[in-house]
Amino acid sequence: MRLDKFLSHHLGISRTLVARELKASYVTIDDHVIKSGAYQINSGQVIKYQDNIIEHIDYKRYFMLHKPKGYVCSTDDPDYPTIAYFIDEPMAEKLHAAGRLDLDTTGLVLLTDDGQWSHRITSPKHHCEKTYLVTLAEPLSCDLIDIFAKGILLKGEKNLTKPAKLNIIAPTHASLTISEGRYHQVKRMFAAVGNHVVSLHRQQIGLITLDIAEGEYRPLTEAEINSIN
Repeated sequence: MRLDKFLSHHLGISRTLVARELKASYVTIDDHVIKSGAYQINSGQVIKYQDNIIEHIDYKRYFMLHKPKGYVCSTDDPDYPTIAYFIDEPMAEKLHAAGRLDLDTTGLVLLTDDGQWSHRITSPKHHCEKTYLVTLAEPLSCDLIDIFAKGILLKGEKNLTKPAKLNIIAPTHASLTISEGRYHQVKRMFAAVGNHVVSLHRQQIGLITLDIAEGEYRPLTEAEINSIN
């Protein structure tokens, strides 16, 4: 990779500003001052900016985040605070959510810079299950278990949803497991049976279960990463 591109990414500044920092002799590679932005770097070199080492990010990263309400699953948004606020990692802007949550939905978000891995979560052909805890405005009837299991026709669509697993926990509380990710799917499924979702929380994706407090994040274990296949 070119040195100016590497510095622009890691320092979060433009190539123009990078050129000025290089000209000012603020950058060294293996203790030698480098002023050319075209210099090709490799992962074995020690790169310093103003005597501070800049770590190479040449491996894939995987995290879980417990998203609070009021944040969007993006690293940049002009209108709302983003989940990037919670992530204290180098080049956090390179991470993306493997399946986003709505602004008012809380719970499990998986973050990675591995596009192939996240595709196995979001692509309909992989049938990756997601489990949500749902609070409803109206009491639930037991016949909805079979209705959800057979699939529901959402407003404005021609095909039924894939079979979903509804577990009624209390009159207005349930868990719902789905294996696809249509637009606002959980909210629209309950709307189709005459109910309204008051609150929505994602608890599990595949075999990965949320186990951290709201607003916290942690790296996934190797077993969790490998469970997405």
